[in-house]
Amino acid sequence: MSAAQSQTTLESLQCHFTWDLDRSRPKLLLLKDKMEDFSTEKGNRWLGHIYNLWGFIQYKLGLNEEANSLFQKAAETLNKLRDADEGPWLVVNYGNLAWLHHHLGDLEESQAYLSKVDALMEKYPSPSQDDLHPEICAEKAWTLMFFGEDMILVVDYYEKAARMQADMMDWNTSYVIWLKNAQNFSDPMLDPDLLEKMRQAKERDPENLYLAALYLDQRADEGENIRDEVRELAGNVSTLCCSSSGMWALLNLYIKYISVDEAVDLAEEVLKEHPDVHYLKRLVAFCYRWRIVYKRRDYPDPEQSMMDRAIALHEELLSLYPHTPLKKEIDLAIIYAMSRHSKAKAEQIFQKLLENEPAEPSDKQMLYNRYAHHLFFHQNDSHRSIQYHMKAAAIPEKSSFRENSIRILERNKQRRIMCREIEEFFGNLQEPRQ
Repeated sequence: MSAAQSQTTLESLQCHFTWDLDRSRPKLLLLKDKMEDFSTEKGNRWLGHIYNLWGFIQYKLGLNEEANSLFQKAAETLNKLRDADEGPWLVVNYGNLAWLHHHLGDLEESQAYLSKVDALMEKYPSPSQDDLHPEICAEKAWTLMFFGEDMILVVDYYEKAARMQADMMDWNTSYVIWLKNAQNFSDPMLDPDLLEKMRQAKERDPENLYLAALYLDQRADEGENIRDEVRELAGNVSTLCCSSSGMWALLNLYIKYISVDEAVDLAEEVLKEHPDVHYLKRLVAFCYRWRIVYKRRDYPDPEQSMMDRAIALHEELLSLYPHTPLKKEIDLAIIYAMSRHSKAKAEQIFQKLLENEPAEPSDKQMLYNRYAHHLFFHQNDSHRSIQYHMKAAAIPEKSSFRENSIRILERNKQRRIMCREIEEFFGNLQEPRQ
């Protein structure tokens, strides 16, 4: 087969290399950290897909040997999870390996994997002539969760997979979970039967902490009192670290419906049982940050011991996740700003970050927006705060930070604060206000 023919065949594959997953290096490093965290979860039923995506990320970062090793581990894991030597769950994996060997110049090995894909697709055709094989739908949905902003597309792929292969509990659980997420962030009226679908999914998958937490949250949205059930869900502390997403969802229930203090206590108790689990330290730090920063009106003067603990955790996260420091440094600076003994350190961190501006527009927006809030709340400098909100809003990339800065500028304009400057700024924006 010629190189041109091979390229055409490769481009027709369903795998990570053909799913339009190009992202910047900082975003890839962030995803790499997530995959490493997920891979440490005991009993993670998506571990094969984790290794597949992790391998693709390593390839994009230029680490070809690590990518090949992870793709091989993905195949072994998928076979073990399916309790078989081979099956349609390997189509995406073999496609990844075909692409990887093509890029490495090993066309014979690449062609061998292409032949394996053809054999699997012939032996295991999709139950629906109009849809991809359910195994491909499920893995594509799982992957797009981390790369795409189109939640409805993720829901659609999970729904197709679960409909075509109803015995796969994990696919149905993921379909219902992302239906809930899409309703929260995209369309509140997406599915009027969501609560019943979640109840049925929970009956089929009773050990899924993430699903259980989201089910309680949905019931609370519909007016039920769930406080006692939230505490009951916490159950045995020693078993709670098996799912980072489930633990995150449970802590959010504590913050929303019980108290942030109990969320802190629960997170610390779980970390005490599992002191070496990195993502638990991240979740404990999240709870302290929520308590100190976002609940400051309810708790205006946190004890210094709490501040010291929060600072220590945030400093440790910088060493545990060295490839994605920007947000963690900003979070640390905000904690410093609220400490009686470390306020100067907050400004030092921000000045260092501003002197070495990040390359990514979205990262710049985040830095300018957060520094603008710091100037207003901790430096009492409304003039410079507005200037940095302008800098964040001036970057023509859609983000929550840009939207927040624009809202604040609009508010200041209405209050006649730097009204002329803000009006002139809005007139020169590259993109219209949202």
